[in-house]
Amino acid sequence: MTALLEMTGIRAGYGGVRVLDDVAVTVGEGEFVVLLGPNGAGKSTTLKVLSGLLKPSAGTVAFAGRDITRVPGWRRAGLGIGHVPEGRRIFPDHTVLENLQLGGFALRRSRARTQRLMDEVLELFPRLAERRDQAGGTLSGGEAQMLAVARALMSEPKLLVLDEPSLGLAPLKAAELFSYIKRLHSERGISVLLVEQLALIALRLADRAYVLERGRVGLSGTAAEVEADPMVKTLYLGGGESAA
Repeated sequence: MTALLEMTGIRAGYGGVRVLDDVAVTVGEGEFVVLLGPNGAGKSTTLKVLSGLLKPSAGTVAFAGRDITRVPGWRRAGLGIGHVPEGRRIFPDHTVLENLQLGGFALRRSRARTQRLMDEVLELFPRLAERRDQAGGTLSGGEAQMLAVARALMSEPKLLVLDEPSLGLAPLKAAELFSYIKRLHSERGISVLLVEQLALIALRLADRAYVLERGRVGLSGTAAEVEADPMVKTLYLGGGESAA
Protein backbone atom coordinates (compact mmCIF):
# COMPACT_ATOMS: atom_id res chain seq x y z
CA MET A 1 0.00 0.00 0.00
CA THR A 2 1.30 3.45 -0.93
CA ALA A 3 1.89 5.69 2.07
CA LEU A 4 -0.16 8.88 2.08
CA LEU A 5 1.09 10.16 5.44
CA GLU A 6 4.46 9.42 7.02
CA MET A 7 5.42 10.94 10.36
CA THR A 8 8.93 9.89 11.33
CA GLY A 9 11.01 10.52 14.45
CA ILE A 10 8.66 13.20 15.77
CA ARG A 11 9.64 15.03 18.92
CA ALA A 12 7.43 17.86 20.15
CA GLY A 13 6.15 19.52 23.30
CA TYR A 14 5.14 22.73 25.00
CA GLY A 15 7.29 25.21 26.89
CA GLY A 16 10.28 22.94 27.12
CA VAL A 17 8.22 19.93 28.26
CA ARG A 18 8.59 17.08 25.79
CA VAL A 19 5.31 15.32 24.97
CA LEU A 20 6.30 13.25 21.93
CA ASP A 21 9.55 11.31 21.67
CA ASP A 22 10.47 9.59 18.40
CA VAL A 23 6.87 9.01 17.29
CA ALA A 24 6.32 7.37 13.90
CA VAL A 25 2.86 7.06 12.33
CA THR A 26 1.97 6.01 8.79
CA VAL A 27 -1.39 6.09 6.99
CA GLY A 28 -1.71 4.47 3.58
CA GLU A 29 -3.90 5.63 0.73
CA GLY A 30 -7.47 4.59 1.48
CA GLU A 31 -6.53 3.29 4.93
CA PHE A 32 -8.38 3.75 8.23
CA VAL A 33 -5.97 4.10 11.17
CA VAL A 34 -6.83 4.65 14.83
CA LEU A 35 -4.57 6.20 17.46
CA LEU A 36 -5.27 5.02 21.01
CA GLY A 37 -3.77 5.88 24.37
CA PRO A 38 -4.56 7.27 27.82
CA ASN A 39 -5.06 10.97 28.50
CA GLY A 40 -1.77 12.80 28.26
CA ALA A 41 -0.13 10.18 26.05
CA GLY A 42 0.33 12.66 23.20
CA LYS A 43 -2.48 11.77 20.81
CA SER A 44 -3.78 15.31 20.27
CA THR A 45 -0.22 16.63 20.13
CA THR A 46 0.51 14.17 17.31
CA LEU A 47 -2.46 15.52 15.36
CA LYS A 48 -1.37 19.12 15.97
CA VAL A 49 2.06 18.34 14.53
CA LEU A 50 0.42 16.66 11.54
CA SER A 51 -1.86 19.62 10.88
CA GLY A 52 0.88 22.22 11.31
CA LEU A 53 -0.54 23.68 14.51
CA LEU A 54 2.60 22.71 16.43
CA LYS A 55 6.16 22.70 15.11
CA PRO A 56 8.17 19.58 16.01
CA SER A 57 11.64 19.96 17.47
CA ALA A 58 12.78 16.92 15.48
CA GLY A 59 11.43 14.56 12.84
CA THR A 60 9.63 14.91 9.53
CA VAL A 61 6.05 14.94 8.26
CA ALA A 62 5.58 13.77 4.67
CA PHE A 63 2.26 13.85 2.83
CA ALA A 64 1.64 12.40 -0.63
CA GLY A 65 5.39 12.05 -1.10
CA ARG A 66 6.19 15.64 -0.13
CA ASP A 67 7.99 16.85 2.99
CA ILE A 68 5.53 19.26 4.63
CA THR A 69 7.30 19.62 7.99
CA ARG A 70 7.81 23.35 7.43
CA VAL A 71 4.59 24.00 5.51
CA PRO A 72 2.32 26.28 7.59
CA GLY A 73 -0.92 24.85 8.89
CA TRP A 74 -3.18 27.08 6.82
CA ARG A 75 -1.64 25.68 3.63
CA ARG A 76 -1.96 22.03 4.60
CA ALA A 77 -5.73 22.04 4.11
CA GLY A 78 -5.07 22.93 0.49
CA LEU A 79 -2.79 19.91 0.17
CA GLY A 80 -5.55 17.52 1.21
CA ILE A 81 -5.52 17.32 5.03
CA GLY A 82 -8.87 17.91 6.72
CA HIS A 83 -8.60 18.31 10.50
CA VAL A 84 -11.59 18.01 12.83
CA PRO A 85 -10.18 19.19 16.18
CA GLU A 86 -11.31 18.16 19.63
CA GLY A 87 -14.21 20.31 20.80
CA ARG A 88 -15.63 20.81 17.25
CA ARG A 89 -14.78 24.55 17.11
CA ILE A 90 -17.53 25.49 14.73
CA PHE A 91 -18.49 29.15 14.40
CA PRO A 92 -21.57 29.47 16.66
CA ASP A 93 -22.80 32.78 15.25
CA HIS A 94 -22.57 31.67 11.63
CA THR A 95 -25.13 29.54 9.85
CA VAL A 96 -24.49 25.97 8.78
CA LEU A 97 -23.95 27.16 5.20
CA GLU A 98 -21.52 29.87 6.31
CA ASN A 99 -19.55 27.35 8.36
CA LEU A 100 -19.27 25.13 5.29
CA GLN A 101 -18.14 28.03 3.12
CA LEU A 102 -15.40 28.85 5.61
CA GLY A 103 -14.25 25.23 5.48
CA GLY A 104 -13.32 25.64 1.83
CA PHE A 105 -11.73 29.06 2.24
CA ALA A 106 -8.14 27.78 1.88
CA LEU A 107 -8.83 26.54 -1.66
CA ARG A 108 -9.21 28.77 -4.67
CA ARG A 109 -12.29 27.53 -6.45
CA SER A 110 -15.01 29.01 -8.59
CA ARG A 111 -18.27 29.89 -6.90
CA ALA A 112 -20.02 27.23 -8.96
CA ARG A 113 -17.55 24.53 -7.87
CA THR A 114 -17.91 25.58 -4.23
CA GLN A 115 -21.69 25.37 -4.50
CA ARG A 116 -21.55 21.91 -6.10
CA LEU A 117 -19.28 20.66 -3.34
CA MET A 118 -21.55 22.15 -0.68
CA ASP A 119 -24.53 20.39 -2.24
CA GLU A 120 -22.61 17.09 -2.17
CA VAL A 121 -21.68 17.54 1.49
CA LEU A 122 -25.25 18.42 2.48
CA GLU A 123 -26.48 15.33 0.64
CA LEU A 124 -24.20 13.26 2.88
CA PHE A 125 -25.62 14.94 6.00
CA PRO A 126 -29.39 15.39 5.46
CA ARG A 127 -29.88 16.75 8.97
CA LEU A 128 -27.49 19.61 8.24
CA ALA A 129 -29.33 20.29 4.99
CA GLU A 130 -32.52 20.73 7.00
CA ARG A 131 -30.73 23.24 9.23
CA ARG A 132 -28.68 25.02 6.58
CA ASP A 133 -29.86 28.48 7.65
CA GLN A 134 -29.62 27.76 11.38
CA ALA A 135 -26.80 29.22 13.50
CA GLY A 136 -24.11 26.73 14.50
CA GLY A 137 -24.55 27.58 18.15
CA THR A 138 -28.15 26.33 18.13
CA LEU A 139 -27.28 22.82 16.92
CA SER A 140 -27.30 19.77 19.18
CA GLY A 141 -23.97 18.20 20.12
CA GLY A 142 -24.31 15.50 17.48
CA GLU A 143 -25.31 17.97 14.80
CA ALA A 144 -22.42 20.28 15.71
CA GLN A 145 -19.97 17.39 15.36
CA MET A 146 -21.48 16.49 12.00
CA LEU A 147 -20.98 20.10 10.94
CA ALA A 148 -17.34 19.97 12.03
CA VAL A 149 -16.80 16.89 9.85
CA ALA A 150 -18.77 18.38 6.95
CA ARG A 151 -16.74 21.59 7.16
CA ALA A 152 -13.51 19.58 6.89
CA LEU A 153 -14.89 17.85 3.78
CA MET A 154 -15.19 21.24 2.08
CA SER A 155 -11.41 21.18 1.66
CA GLU A 156 -11.78 17.95 -0.38
CA PRO A 157 -9.34 16.07 1.86
CA LYS A 158 -7.36 13.00 0.93
CA LEU A 159 -6.85 12.45 4.67
CA LEU A 160 -9.51 13.15 7.31
CA VAL A 161 -8.03 13.65 10.78
CA LEU A 162 -10.46 13.40 13.72
CA ASP A 163 -9.66 14.16 17.35
CA GLU A 164 -12.14 12.57 19.80
CA PRO A 165 -15.25 13.07 17.61
CA SER A 166 -17.51 11.18 20.04
CA LEU A 167 -16.57 13.35 23.03
CA GLY A 168 -19.70 14.51 24.85
CA LEU A 169 -22.10 12.61 22.60
CA ALA A 170 -24.76 10.16 23.73
CA PRO A 171 -24.03 6.57 22.59
CA LEU A 172 -26.66 6.60 19.84
CA LYS A 173 -25.39 9.92 18.48
CA ALA A 174 -21.80 8.66 18.58
CA ALA A 175 -22.82 5.52 16.68
CA GLU A 176 -24.58 7.63 14.05
CA LEU A 177 -21.51 9.82 13.64
CA PHE A 178 -19.20 6.83 13.26
CA SER A 179 -21.47 5.40 10.58
CA TYR A 180 -21.00 8.61 8.58
CA ILE A 181 -17.23 8.47 9.04
CA LYS A 182 -17.08 4.84 7.92
CA ARG A 183 -19.21 5.67 4.90
CA LEU A 184 -16.84 8.47 3.89
CA HIS A 185 -13.97 6.03 4.10
CA SER A 186 -15.58 3.10 2.30
CA GLU A 187 -17.52 4.97 -0.39
CA ARG A 188 -15.19 7.88 -1.10
CA GLY A 189 -11.85 6.27 -0.40
CA ILE A 190 -10.83 9.00 2.04
CA SER A 191 -8.01 7.95 4.36
CA VAL A 192 -8.83 8.42 8.04
CA LEU A 193 -6.67 8.98 11.11
CA LEU A 194 -8.88 8.77 14.19
CA VAL A 195 -8.08 9.56 17.82
CA GLU A 196 -10.81 8.06 19.98
CA GLN A 197 -11.43 6.97 23.58
CA LEU A 198 -14.12 4.46 22.56
CA ALA A 199 -11.42 1.93 21.80
CA LEU A 200 -13.48 -1.08 20.79
CA ILE A 201 -15.67 0.87 18.35
CA ALA A 202 -12.61 2.56 16.87
CA LEU A 203 -10.74 -0.73 16.44
CA ARG A 204 -13.73 -2.34 14.73
CA LEU A 205 -13.75 0.53 12.21
CA ALA A 206 -10.01 0.59 11.54
CA ASP A 207 -7.55 -1.31 9.39
CA ARG A 208 -4.57 -0.62 11.66
CA ALA A 209 -3.92 0.90 15.07
CA TYR A 210 -1.24 2.57 17.16
CA VAL A 211 -1.16 2.80 20.94
CA LEU A 212 0.70 5.78 22.42
CA GLU A 213 2.22 5.50 25.88
CA ARG A 214 3.94 8.50 27.46
CA GLY A 215 4.75 10.08 24.14
CA ARG A 216 6.00 6.93 22.41
CA VAL A 217 4.39 4.29 20.22
CA GLY A 218 4.09 1.34 22.58
CA LEU A 219 2.20 -0.94 20.21
CA SER A 220 1.16 -1.03 16.57
CA GLY A 221 -0.35 -3.56 14.20
CA THR A 222 -3.55 -4.48 12.45
CA ALA A 223 -6.70 -3.52 14.32
CA ALA A 224 -7.37 -7.19 15.05
CA GLU A 225 -3.87 -7.70 16.45
CA VAL A 226 -4.11 -4.65 18.69
CA GLU A 227 -7.59 -5.63 19.89
CA ALA A 228 -6.27 -9.08 20.85
CA ASP A 229 -3.30 -7.70 22.80
CA PRO A 230 -3.60 -8.47 26.54
CA MET A 231 -2.52 -4.97 27.57
CA VAL A 232 -5.10 -3.36 25.30
CA LYS A 233 -7.80 -5.69 26.60
CA THR A 234 -6.97 -4.77 30.18
CA LEU A 235 -6.54 -1.01 29.76
CA TYR A 236 -9.04 -0.15 27.03
CA LEU A 237 -11.51 -3.01 26.59
CA GLY A 238 -12.56 -3.77 30.15
CA GLY A 239 -10.36 -6.80 30.62
CA GLY A 240 -11.51 -8.32 27.34
CA GLU A 241 -15.19 -8.66 28.22
CA SER A 242 -16.18 -5.85 25.85
CA ALA A 243 -14.43 -7.57 22.98
CA ALA A 244 -16.28 -10.86 23.41
